[in-house]
Amino acid sequence: MRLLLLILTTPFLLQDPTPRPGYDDTPRLPGQEWRVHDLKRPYPIVVKPGKNVGDAPSDALILFDGTNLDAWMTPDGEAPTWKLVDGAMVVAGNAEVQTKASFGDSQLHVEWASPADRSGDSQGMGNSGVFLMGLYEIQVLDTWNNTSYADGTAGAIYGQFPPSANVCRPSGEWQTYDILFTAPKFSESGDLDSPATVTLLHNGVLVHHNRELLGPTVHRTLPPGGAHAEKLPVKLQNHGDPVRYRNLWIRSLD
Repeated sequence: MRLLLLILTTPFLLQDPTPRPGYDDTPRLPGQEWRVHDLKRPYPIVVKPGKNVGDAPSDALILFDGTNLDAWMTPDGEAPTWKLVDGAMVVAGNAEVQTKASFGDSQLHVEWASPADRSGDSQGMGNSGVFLMGLYEIQVLDTWNNTSYADGTAGAIYGQFPPSANVCRPSGEWQTYDILFTAPKFSESGDLDSPATVTLLHNGVLVHHNRELLGPTVHRTLPPGGAHAEKLPVKLQNHGDPVRYRNLWIRSLD
């Protein structure tokens, strides 16, 4: 009995194996300090995934959970004018909203829905946008049986690149954007060392893969040049249409 008790209470079963699995006599990986299967290489951090598809993982910052707009403000630093309706934030008033926190390289999850009651056409139907760093717009637009210029459709990098496919759901239905964003890098003199890149899944479909942006997105002209801060807020556009947003979260990848 005493031997059985000793076995059951010995803590080695709860510890990492010693020595750790791996090797110390394999070749070094090019450009790395580690060997192939290096036994000393640090393990990845543990992140608990969301229970359901689209749920925030444990290391995400929740930007909007349906209960309040505490993470948001207008570009002038005022309280948001947007409405809370049935767990969604709805475009209202005449101001845009942006996060109080700033971000660079990031993974962003956004769910949005255009109005179910359709009116207008082209850019006048469910128009809004998700601006990474407040400068790089992923277009939000009802393009279900609605045509507009190609680089202004849902999922477009506005004014630069159309999505590879139109996967817009019917008006009023919830849609998802999962965005991987790499911020541009600038030299000390302000020259562009590497451009911003975007990978976008719209409703689970890859529509941009590591797309290099030409610069900040603008209307009817070429992107302006010039350096900017390493981190800036995420912005949601107010284009006058009552577009809804829910379940917004972000993971910093810096």
